[in-house]
Amino acid sequence: MGSTTTTTADIRLSTDLISHLQKAIPQDGTRDSLLSSVIPSLLKSVAEIARDLQSSHHVSAAGTSNIFGDDQLNVDVQAEAHIRQAITCCPTIVTASSEEDPVERPVVHTSSSSSSSCHEKYTLAFDPLDGSSIIPSNWTVGAIIGLWDGPSALNTPPSKSQFLSILGVFGPRTTAIIAIRLLSSLPSICLEAGLDNLTQTWELTRPALSLSAPNPKTKYFSPANLRSASDIPQYAGLVSQYIAQEYTLRYSGGLVPDIVHGLVKGHGVYLSPVSGRHGAKLRRLYELCPVALVVECAGGEAVEFERGGRRILEREVRETDERGGGVVCGSGEAVAEAVGRLFA
Repeated sequence: MGSTTTTTADIRLSTDLISHLQKAIPQDGTRDSLLSSVIPSLLKSVAEIARDLQSSHHVSAAGTSNIFGDDQLNVDVQAEAHIRQAITCCPTIVTASSEEDPVERPVVHTSSSSSSSCHEKYTLAFDPLDGSSIIPSNWTVGAIIGLWDGPSALNTPPSKSQFLSILGVFGPRTTAIIAIRLLSSLPSICLEAGLDNLTQTWELTRPALSLSAPNPKTKYFSPANLRSASDIPQYAGLVSQYIAQEYTLRYSGGLVPDIVHGLVKGHGVYLSPVSGRHGAKLRRLYELCPVALVVECAGGEAVEFERGGRRILEREVRETDERGGGVVCGSGEAVAEAVGRLFA
């Protein structure tokens, strides 16, 4: 365990973690808030969500629904509140929206927060608790967080404007996948941090996650929306091909744990095609774009099914409720093989 630096109330980031994050962040003063407030505050909210989940033995419907008509659980509402509260201490996050409250609204900061600098203005887009349907069975779930340059994430190229993603992973351990891609002159990073519950310190646990493992001993596939295979014979054929080629099935029903499994193993492909009867569920702003940034920073690829394998981050998000046309993401060669088979 490395020494620690206190960065926000009750939460610490280890010096090893900070030094790795600094590799992708300019040190010229233009992005100072990322390490002084933004990343520590977001990681604090991940820790708070984890504590709630570990103590919420009675998961129940909150009696409310979000604007999309999705029923909310009590833990959904609590997770949303933790992230909203965290960003009140981040004056450079000027706008935020979420899957639970999908309207870009100005962030009201605490009086102790200093005013934001003219060159740092960010928008946060997040899914506070992805995988609610598998929470009652006590499976691993996650949070999906994306940070964008400017006062809005809409009508701007994700490949240029979205530069940071955090996947909170709530399982036997609490971890966070952090991906940053800012400048061509700086390296992109994708790393894993783990929360030490005793010291409330985020430690660097995997300094470089990669989906480009050479000659992986085991190859993994995660076939989501498998019902659509009844409408898409190419999908059914692809799954049969994976079985014949002795791929290992790893599918939990949660987007975050399935993506993270591939990241820590160094190989994997996640597929969620859509059909007329079994349509798109994943929202581009709150799920697909942040996950795509993580995958790309790990050396993988993330493409849309309905658009013939077009890169997810190429297309602007025009509405907060915009759904992706299916997704194929993971190791580059596995994505290319899947796209070739699906559009044969």
